Amino acid sequence: MHLPTISDVLRARRLQSAHLSPTPLLSYPALDATVGAGIRVLVKHENLQPTGALKVRGGVTLLASMDPDERARGVLSYSTGNHAQSLAYAAALFRVPCTIVMPENANPLKAAAVRRLGAELVQSGADFEAARRHAEQLAPRRGMRLVSAANEPALIAGVATAYLEVFEQEPDLDAVVVPVGGGSGAAAAGLVAAAISPGCRVIAVQSRLSPAAHDSWRAGRCVERPNTTAAEGLATGSGFELTQYLFREHLADFRLVDDVDIQWAQWLLMRDARTVAEAAAAAPLAALLAARDDLAGQRVAIVCTGGNAGEAELRDCLSAAPAGG
Repeated sequence: MHLPTISDVLRARRLQSAHLSPTPLLSYPALDATVGAGIRVLVKHENLQPTGALKVRGGVTLLASMDPDERARGVLSYSTGNHAQSLAYAAALFRVPCTIVMPENANPLKAAAVRRLGAELVQSGADFEAARRHAEQLAPRRGMRLVSAANEPALIAGVATAYLEVFEQEPDLDAVVVPVGGGSGAAAAGLVAAAISPGCRVIAVQSRLSPAAHDSWRAGRCVERPNTTAAEGLATGSGFELTQYLFREHLADFRLVDDVDIQWAQWLLMRDARTVAEAAAAAPLAALLAARDDLAGQRVAIVCTGGNAGEAELRDCLSAAPAGG
């Protein structure tokens, strides 16, 4: 499998330039005060993308780089949400047939967005892994190009353009904290940091209730683990070969956090940064709060990878907020 390089990332930025705009990297004094330990927190607002999530960078890059014959076959993939919207958005942009397999209990907001973008939505299985298995069987039957959720160099190169922007906007970062499901975002961050800001530590974070990527990194090989987190963007039950290889090359640390701490971080982003973050996008703040003693006095970017929180998720988050808080 081709390993993405910084040259691929620069090419991806050129392919994206007509379709996507840079997103801001902003600081919030109230959030700095909440985190404490003299840490300056910078929030990368990928929730402001057209689909409300970072993943769209990968979808646009992948379809822009496909040849006409491959586009004509169409693309088929599997997702819990933001990867689905990424491909559906890019498929509509380039007029490519697109089918997405999502779990039967998928986020209604994300499922509706996939349909609205014109992709065919197939709901199958109880979770990400079941949807993945169905997609892997369905794609060859339909003659469509199966797009992995993580083992795709073009997706990683596309997502990596966000980290080019991060280091252009703030060259002196000490660390960047990135949430992990399949791992394309953290793999991308490590690739870019190694090339242009090697002093910056890339720290990955996943839910303790779905630790497959974390445990794969620790084990040095892909493993399967129970997958029960409510944070759908972190909900994968196995490691992916390509992203794990890049993790082993570039990650400085990989943290696990509890779902309750992710929910608290969602509330803090709303209160202190006026930012709606879906659960996966709040995980970096949860990890930063847990690691603040290790990062005291540093400049740390957290990546708000998406803002596609469903109504029930937001209600739960607000109900967890302290009275008067």
